[in-house]
Amino acid sequence: MRPALVVRRDKTYDPDCSRCPRLAGFLSEIRERYPDYWARPVPSFGSADPRIVIVGLAPGLHGANRTGRPFTGDYAGILLYRTLHEAGLATRAHSESADDGLALRNARIINSVKCLPPRNKPLPAEIRACNAYLAAELERLKHVRVVLALGRIAHEAFLMATGRRRSEFPFAHGREHALGGGAHLIDSYHCSRYNTSTRRLTPPMFQKVLARACELAGV
Repeated sequence: MRPALVVRRDKTYDPDCSRCPRLAGFLSEIRERYPDYWARPVPSFGSADPRIVIVGLAPGLHGANRTGRPFTGDYAGILLYRTLHEAGLATRAHSESADDGLALRNARIINSVKCLPPRNKPLPAEIRACNAYLAAELERLKHVRVVLALGRIAHEAFLMATGRRRSEFPFAHGREHALGGGAHLIDSYHCSRYNTSTRRLTPPMFQKVLARACELAGV
């Protein structure tokens, strides 16, 4: 049985989206292979009125694509949710399933691409096609003070969604960008298995970035 989630269709999310033929076809194959998986576009997760927005990349095959919640059941979620919990932004340190009781305070997670891409690599056209959902959700969230981009793709997806030029906001881990009106964009390497196992991103590095996000957001 697939995870039971309450979802709604609007400008920020469509559970039946098929804008990207490659991704829609891939998800169809995944539903046949893993009938108990969510295997649909994954909705955002967290506070409805956050001060911090975390922009991720895309669902993982056995993580969000299985559970229906960003980073839940995924290796990347180990460091993410533990650090969020340490910062007081999450009610639990571990993400197991979409109904495990974990909730976010003052934070929301939005993926750049809502569907599982083959080999975890969305095509540029797929990032563009999904960007309208990201733009619509960011427009709806009125009290965001900090956007934390996990990786270059998330960084560039945020810039695209808000009409900003990449040349004016270069990506680098720990870099801060003033967005105007007291809001900021902060970059971090993605908390993927590869980055953490190679120590490109260590727990102290990620803790420092998130602590700075909390400081700027006033939470």
